[in-house]
Amino acid sequence: MRLKAVLSLAAAVLAAPAFAQAVATPAPPSIAAASFVLIDHQTGDVLAARDPDLRLPPASITKVMTLYIAFDEISKGHSSLDDQVLISEKAWRAQGSRSFIEVGNRVRLEDLLHGIIVQSGNDASIAVAEHIAGDESVFAQLMNKHAARLGMANTHYTNASGLPDDAMMTSAHDIALLSQALIRDFPDFYAWFKEREFVYNGIRQPNRNRLLFEDSTVDGIKTGHTEAAGYCLAASAIRDGRRLISVVMGTDSTRARTQASKALLEYGFRFFDTAQLLGPTKPVTHARVYGGALNEVPVGTLEPLAITLGRDGAQRIETASTVNAPLKAPLAVGQVVGEVTVSLDGETLRSAPLVALSEVERGSLWKRFIDWIRLLIAG
Repeated sequence: MRLKAVLSLAAAVLAAPAFAQAVATPAPPSIAAASFVLIDHQTGDVLAARDPDLRLPPASITKVMTLYIAFDEISKGHSSLDDQVLISEKAWRAQGSRSFIEVGNRVRLEDLLHGIIVQSGNDASIAVAEHIAGDESVFAQLMNKHAARLGMANTHYTNASGLPDDAMMTSAHDIALLSQALIRDFPDFYAWFKEREFVYNGIRQPNRNRLLFEDSTVDGIKTGHTEAAGYCLAASAIRDGRRLISVVMGTDSTRARTQASKALLEYGFRFFDTAQLLGPTKPVTHARVYGGALNEVPVGTLEPLAITLGRDGAQRIETASTVNAPLKAPLAVGQVVGEVTVSLDGETLRSAPLVALSEVERGSLWKRFIDWIRLLIAG
């Protein structure tokens, strides 16, 4: 038997200024791009999109994965920012954007990473790949393993730089997933992405992400351009504690990708908000327990439960908690005892397991007998 309770959150949880009136959310801005997506960083909810799963050449946005793997290797102690990386002839000969490193020299890994972030150095990307994996093709295998782990279903990598290869593809939504993981998993390293310039060997290199110079709330992420890919940009901004991620693919100019990204971010911040529905380890309700030293147990979620909605949908949110009944002792902390779902107009948008938030030990023999009788009577 399962017991269900519906909890209305319209007044208490969603009492934010953006939700004061149920005003219709307008359509996204008109974006001249092959594909785009806008997501909320915390929830992953898609706020606007067109062909977000369309497979397209990734160009230099490929380097976000190269950087993600480098940060992962450093965090695990497999590499160090002070590593002296030998620059191979292959890295030195890389075409396209460069970090001006010389063949045979040794360069600190940290300098190479800054060169990738700011100047999008193809030479630095290949050097980092060779340093971590010994060979760029082996590094590409690592890239694909991480992509699969992150749920990037429309992505395949063949190199670390994004130089053209017909076999290499990604999608706007996959890039958004990777960007979300980058910010979440490596916040200290992510702070580097807002740097407007980097000086190496006396050469001042400006960041190619022009949005950093036009919007102080923007702090990343990465540009990309090839003839096949067009002009691409993954961007992120944070305002009043909320972070959004936009990805535009296949625009026709540097200015177009900047303006498209700016329009998407402005749209998301203006017309959407994130409702914090349930806090981690905070009781949703108290459930009856039979045969235990306690008659009730607080139940809730181990992780925060949040959802991002347009301002016209917030007032219609409902959450429903379903507890598996009867609950019988003993119960351990974290033991799944039911489910909580979030719905809008009858459509389920989010669900999470309900767990016991405290331990309930078995009661005395007499207590278990009395509760057994109660269960018999209850049928």
